[in-house]
Amino acid sequence: MDEITTIAPLRERIREWRQSGLRIGLVPTMGNLHGGHLTLVDKALADCDRVVVSVFVNPTQFVPGEDFSAYPRTYAADCAMLKARNVDVVFAPDVAEIYPDGPSLHTQVAVPALDNILCGVSRPGHFRGVATVVAKLLNIVQPDLAVFGLKDYQQLLVIEHMVRDLSLPVRVVGAAIAREPNGLAMSSRNVYLDEQQHDQAAVLYATLTAMAERLTNGEHSLPGLIDWGLDQIQAAGLKPDYLEVRRAGDLATPQAGDEDLVIAVAAYLGRARLIDNVQVSLATPGLHEG
Repeated sequence: MDEITTIAPLRERIREWRQSGLRIGLVPTMGNLHGGHLTLVDKALADCDRVVVSVFVNPTQFVPGEDFSAYPRTYAADCAMLKARNVDVVFAPDVAEIYPDGPSLHTQVAVPALDNILCGVSRPGHFRGVATVVAKLLNIVQPDLAVFGLKDYQQLLVIEHMVRDLSLPVRVVGAAIAREPNGLAMSSRNVYLDEQQHDQAAVLYATLTAMAERLTNGEHSLPGLIDWGLDQIQAAGLKPDYLEVRRAGDLATPQAGDEDLVIAVAAYLGRARLIDNVQVSLATPGLHEG
């Protein structure tokens, strides 16, 4: 496994792969890797001949009140995990390599229909930062396939819409949510939870699955269902940011006849802001995680 920190040699390596007719995959990460990231890596390895994993803590997606400098950085451990998975290249640029004129960019990428709702309300500008850095990484690597996690469902839709709107020649793939034994979605922010909080946080997935079951059993009152879910989360000691039932394809408010839905939640517990979701198909009873 090679570790590359600048764009020019990475592009040269990719050019060599292209000349050999190899299929290239990209898994963008901010490091501090866990089992959830490895499921993304495994999906890329299964579908591609060569895989690049980027490790870059992106300053432009941090919003006021979030400490970019405090984000966990575990580069040596990350590389050990990726080497064990037979990843071909780790691309680990510094901020100056990605933003040579500084992170206050002249050019930014935004998906307005999706970046000012749900997580975008409490994290204004976050998805603009995500879309911009992902556009840059896709331009640098020019992969055939890029893999993202379904845990960040809104982020995945932002990227899918950006790729489609800008006619970028890459297939975006969503990988299923990896979970702890108690159902908690794996996240880099889970390191902020102590043992008791880890147990408390299980309420998120339990609530989402119960809501999904009620929907497939014919629940019609979304406001009542959401109020019930908020009560469950608050009773467990978490502070909800939002709990919403939205249309799966575009996160719009569901209308009569919509069958493919997503139940999405964000909640605070101690230092951690946790997110999760389940997808529900009313045409095919049961919840779906990609």
